[in-house]
Amino acid sequence: MLRKSVAFLKKDFLLESSYRISFLFNMFGVLMSVLGYFFIDKLFGQRIVGHLQEFGVSYFSYVLLGMAFFNYIGVGLGSFSARIRAEQYMGTLEAILMTPTSGSVVLFSMALWNLFMATMDMVVYIILGASLFKIDFSHINIFSTVVTSILTLVCFSSLGIISASFIMVFKQGNPVGWVINQMEGLLGGVYFPITVLPSWLQIVAKFFPITYSIRAIQLAVYRGYSVIQLIKEIIFLSCFCILLLPLSLIFFRYALKKVKKQGSLAQY
Repeated sequence: MLRKSVAFLKKDFLLESSYRISFLFNMFGVLMSVLGYFFIDKLFGQRIVGHLQEFGVSYFSYVLLGMAFFNYIGVGLGSFSARIRAEQYMGTLEAILMTPTSGSVVLFSMALWNLFMATMDMVVYIILGASLFKIDFSHINIFSTVVTSILTLVCFSSLGIISASFIMVFKQGNPVGWVINQMEGLLGGVYFPITVLPSWLQIVAKFFPITYSIRAIQLAVYRGYSVIQLIKEIIFLSCFCILLLPLSLIFFRYALKKVKKQGSLAQY
C-alpha cells in the first residue's frame, strides 16, 4: 500500500510541477482572500462582535481560521471526485481501476497530493495571520485541534467518496458536491458564527458536520479548549464518521461494479 501510494504522489507531483505558475497563482490567491476579509472586518466587523464573545476574537481572526480550516478539510470532499474526473479526461481511470489494487488504496492515494497542497495553503494562512496581522495563536490546544481535524477529514472524505461515486456513474451532475459546496460554507459557521442566522436555519446547520468542526476548531485554537470541553462536538463528529465512512465505501463499490459492468470506465 505504501509503495503504491508513493507512486500516486510522485505521479501527481510530476504532473503539477509541469505547471509551476499555477502554484504561484494559488499562493497569490490565498493572500488576496486574506486581504479581502481583512478589509471586510474593518468595515463591518464590529457589527457582529457580540456573536464572537464565545471565541474571544475579532471577526477577521474568526474568518481567517474558518477559511483556512474549511479549505483544508475541503480536500476530503473535492479530492476524490476531482481526481476521478481528471483521470477520466486523461483516459487513465480504467487502467488504474483495472489493476490488482483495492479500491480503498486507489481512493486514499488519489487524495494524497491534494491533501499536501491543502496543508501548504493552511500553513500560508496561519503564517500570514500571525506575521502580517498579528493574530494570537498562543492559546492553541494541539491535541484537541488534531482530534477535531482527523474526525473532520474522515467525515469530508466520506462525503467526497460518495461524491466521486456519482461522478463515476453519471459523469456530470453531482448532487452531493453541490449541496455541500453551496450550503456548508454558508450555514456551517465558516464565514460567521451560526448565531447570526435565523433560529430555523441554526437548526438546519446542526445537520452538517462542518458546524461542529468549525466551532470545535475555533475554541481549540483561540480558547485552548480540551477534548473534554469539546465533548459534544467530538461525539457528533464521531457519529458522522461512523455513519458516513461505511456508507461511502458501499456507494463506491456499487458504483465501481456498475461502471465495470457497463464498460463505461473510460467514458467522460
